[in-house]
Amino acid sequence: MTQNIKLIVYPVEDLEGAKTLYGKFFGVKPYVDGPYYVGYKLNDLEVGLDPHGQAVVGYIDVADIKSYLKTLLDAGATSHQDIKDVGGGMLIAQVKDANGNVLGLRQSPK
Repeated sequence: MTQNIKLIVYPVEDLEGAKTLYGKFFGVKPYVDGPYYVGYKLNDLEVGLDPHGQAVVGYIDVADIKSYLKTLLDAGATSHQDIKDVGGGMLIAQVKDANGNVLGLRQSPK
């Protein structure tokens, strides 16, 4: 089954400045606008700004985050961020590949 990236998160130091620039770039207002995260909906893609982020992260949506995380770890990835609830039952996790790139998993609330 092909997995499409559904979310890309950019780390930003100046959240307000980034919000202005990305809002103009995308031509839309954020649907989430908080001090910890700003998110834009662009058709089927969400783009987020994270003032605490350290790398650009592309996320895929998965039905079973535990199982998918294990599959990636068995394939040679290393854990970067354990599974955590980021609000409302939305679960995320991150792994790193052998080159240090971060890959994200996201599971919607059931």
